[in-house]
Amino acid sequence: MDTLQLLFNAVTVIFIAATMFAAGLGATLPALRAVFANLPLLLLVLLANLVAIPLLGWGIAALFGLPAAAFIALLLIASSPGGPFGAKLAMVQNGDVVAGAAMQVLLAAIGSITFGPTANILLNAADVGGGVSLDVATLMLTVAVLQLVPFAVGLTVRHYAASTARSWHPVAATVSNVTFLVVLAGMLVGNWRDVVALIGSLSLLAGFVFAIVAFALGTVLATGPRERRTTMGGVTAVRNAGPALAAVGLAFGNEPAILGALAAVLLSGLAAALPIAAVLSRRRVGKTSR
Repeated sequence: MDTLQLLFNAVTVIFIAATMFAAGLGATLPALRAVFANLPLLLLVLLANLVAIPLLGWGIAALFGLPAAAFIALLLIASSPGGPFGAKLAMVQNGDVVAGAAMQVLLAAIGSITFGPTANILLNAADVGGGVSLDVATLMLTVAVLQLVPFAVGLTVRHYAASTARSWHPVAATVSNVTFLVVLAGMLVGNWRDVVALIGSLSLLAGFVFAIVAFALGTVLATGPRERRTTMGGVTAVRNAGPALAAVGLAFGNEPAILGALAAVLLSGLAAALPIAAVLSRRRVGKTSR
C-alpha cells in the first residue's frame, strides 16, 4: 500500500470519527431515547434499509442491464446500510442530526451482521458473482471503534459537561467538514480512471438513480417532522462502503473491474445525494431567516 493510500485511509478514519464525535456532542440522552423509543420510525427505517433498498438495487441493476462487474457492485452497495456519510448529510441539510446519527450507527451495527446473507441472497437470485463470506466480528469491531465509540464519547461529554460540548462542537464540525472535502477529492483523484472508463456506460446513471430513489424511499418510509423524514432519506441513500469493499477483496480477489464499478456507484450516489441535501439546507436557512 503506497503512502497516498495510507494518507487517504487515515483522513477517512478521521472524517468518520470526527463526524460521529460532533454528532454526539450535539445530542442529548433524552433526545436519543426518544428516537429509539419511536417504534414506528425504527421499524420503517429497518424495513427501508434492510429490505426495500437491497431489492431496489437488484431492480435497478436488472432494469439498466448492467454488466456483471457493475451489477455485483450495485448489489453489494445496496446490501450495506449505515454509511457514515449519512450522518454528514444530516448536518449538510440542517436536518435532525441526532436521529440521523443514531439511526446510522444502529444500521451500521445491524448491517455488519446482515450484509453477508443479504448479498448472498441477491447475488444468487440474480445469478451473478459467487458466495460472499465475511468476518462478521471484524466488521462489528470496525463499526464500534470508528462510529459507536466517538459518538458515545461526544454524548458523554455533552451529558456531563454541556458547556464544554458546546465549545468543542464547532471545532469537531470543522474537522468533519474539512476531512469530508479531502475524502471526496481523494475518491475522485484515486479512482478517476475507473470512473472515466465507465463514462458512456449505464453504471454511473444506475448509481445516480439508485441514490435518488433510495433518498425518496427513506423519506417516505419514516415518521415525524419533515426534517426527520428527509434525514432518514439521506441515511438510506448513502450506503456503507466498508463491508462492500471487504467483500470484493475476500470473495472476488479485488477484481479491478468490480472495484472500479464500486467507486463509480459510490461517487455517483454522492453526486445525487449531496445536491438534494444542499437544496434542503438552503430552504431551511431561508425559512429561519425570514
